[in-house]
Amino acid sequence: MKRIKTIQLASVLAMAAMTIGNADAGGLLLYEIGTADVGLASAGYTARAQDAATVFTNPAGMTRLEGDQLTVGLQALYGNASFSVDPSGTSPGLGNSGGGNAIGWFPGGGFFYSHSISPDLKVGMALTGNFGLSIKYNDGWAGRYRTQESTLIGVSFVPAVAYRVNDKLSVGASVNAMRGAFKTVVGINNAFGPDGQLTLDDNVWGFGGNLGLLYEFNPGTRLGITYNSQIKLDFDAPAQCSGTGPVLSSVLRARGLQDANVNLGMNVPQGVNAGLYHEINDQWALLGSVGWQQWSRFGQVDVGIDSNNPVSLTADRNYKDTWHLAAGTQYRASERVTLMGGIAYDSEFQDSNNIPPAIPANAAWRFGFGGQFEESKTFNWGLSAEYLYAGSLKTNLSGLPPVIGGRGNLAGSYEQPAGILFLAANLNFKF
Repeated sequence: MKRIKTIQLASVLAMAAMTIGNADAGGLLLYEIGTADVGLASAGYTARAQDAATVFTNPAGMTRLEGDQLTVGLQALYGNASFSVDPSGTSPGLGNSGGGNAIGWFPGGGFFYSHSISPDLKVGMALTGNFGLSIKYNDGWAGRYRTQESTLIGVSFVPAVAYRVNDKLSVGASVNAMRGAFKTVVGINNAFGPDGQLTLDDNVWGFGGNLGLLYEFNPGTRLGITYNSQIKLDFDAPAQCSGTGPVLSSVLRARGLQDANVNLGMNVPQGVNAGLYHEINDQWALLGSVGWQQWSRFGQVDVGIDSNNPVSLTADRNYKDTWHLAAGTQYRASERVTLMGGIAYDSEFQDSNNIPPAIPANAAWRFGFGGQFEESKTFNWGLSAEYLYAGSLKTNLSGLPPVIGGRGNLAGSYEQPAGILFLAANLNFKF
């Protein structure tokens, strides 16, 4: 099959299944993986190191864990992304349907295990997902020629190792083997007759590395720093066009676009995160985080076909690098109960006044609270909730008139409150 040389798609959204949620942590990377970090809104993400989830958040933190430990995180999220069409800026031929809530309910979570080879040498593994978004609009909605369905799922298997250099410094490293699943469905405007459809679908492996450092100033104060490398997902999918009619199908074949392979290169961005944990006294602890993610290397997005001029199409969204700030607290109410809360902000990675319907996500505020309950020396569990506020998301995209086979103008906004609710439970075992 021929290759569409000019399409280099970097991703149309996502969400993670056994482990991915639908949100933006500054872009499409999540902090929510079903652990106690949900209740802290990710404050102290790389410094907390209080359960086996540190295998994923900062492998160096495993040196703080005694013996063998297992953490199981369970999570459900509900996302609201309902588009409201602006009739004054949307081409009449597209209609006025907003497509319904494109997100809804989705499961998530993670599995984390830490094993002690010696008091100073630890190994571990994590199975979770923290990248992506998945959306699906109702049939016949006004933006069907931009996006009908978009899913990108990144599930990671992460083996890790940590070593305590001395009583203050620990270092760690891990490999991130990510299985990426990509699918996008876009309507094709035939101008005359029912719409056709373009589908791209592929699954690939991508690999990256993580480095971690944990420095303990004293037993109650520690600093955690992590670096996560870029992961390249080289999707390569055939452009499956259906329902295009004899005329358009002939043109697509003549131009090498019918069933041609499409190179979909996408970068899960590299990032740095620094976290601080500090105990004020026996009851109160403060946690904080600051981070950076390189979304400017994320890539290009937008796939579609104009039937009046069916050529390969890509659009560079000019994504921005993002910054992350978080602050939170833990309060030990009794020997059995610890309460927690936090707030976090991630800066925008695209223009909030021109959001593509494939990626209804941008800057995000997080508000979390929760509790951990100590049942014995070998078992504790926790419940937490977090609300992610996505702010104002507006769309103003232009295109050729639908009457001549173009994708038309699409204008509107995502109705408020646009955001995501996370509900999480974690189980922690010590052996």
